[in-house]
Amino acid sequence: MEIITLITLQTIAHLLADYTFQSKKTAKSKAKKGFKSKYLKWHILIVFVCSYLLSFDYRFLPAALIIAGLHWVIDGFKPQMIASKRLHKGAFFIDQLLHILIYALVSTTFIKLVGWQPIFIDTTHFTYICLIAVFLLCTKPANILIKEIFTLFSVSFTEKSQDLPNAGRLIGITERWLVLVLIIIGQFSAVGFLITAKSILRFKDGDYLKTEYVLIGTMLSFAIAIACALVITLFVLPISGR
Repeated sequence: MEIITLITLQTIAHLLADYTFQSKKTAKSKAKKGFKSKYLKWHILIVFVCSYLLSFDYRFLPAALIIAGLHWVIDGFKPQMIASKRLHKGAFFIDQLLHILIYALVSTTFIKLVGWQPIFIDTTHFTYICLIAVFLLCTKPANILIKEIFTLFSVSFTEKSQDLPNAGRLIGITERWLVLVLIIIGQFSAVGFLITAKSILRFKDGDYLKTEYVLIGTMLSFAIAIACALVITLFVLPISGR
């Protein structure tokens, strides 16, 4: 349980550093310039701070340095991944997978070699930690994930379709949070009603190409929220005995 709890905390740290606290300007600069980006060092500092603070263990300092250092290496070589014909569309997913593998491996190794003695929290808070993680995932990270899935499958509508409008992003976050809450409290019929109502509203638009594009995004949005809710209800709650 300790390993899972620490990895979940590091997941929250990653979501905060790589999404919540990272601006679009920083992300574009890193993707284009890699090691030469003037924003990279500040991003890595944020990665280190989030990783260290959310370990809740002062001895995690070397581990946080390793996570941040390897994060720097991966982000530094990202322009090469994007430039590659084979890796171009999947660069985002490769980048994220590498980050996840690194902090999961470092966290596991830390507990096995040093042990984990966190302050303020313990494994009894596992459910709340997981809830924070999934609700955080359903905000900005989910919006970016949907955009990258569109890119991976070459789904587009207009030149601006790669960037979700502010209203669309807010609607997406709100609907995902609603789905999460409704499934966790067992109101599955309400989720079905919400999906149906959203679909009907979209199909009222006479522009069918736009409708299909937005509908794909809506379905992906619901799928992310439902997947997160199922993880909580099928795995987290039974483990914690709640």
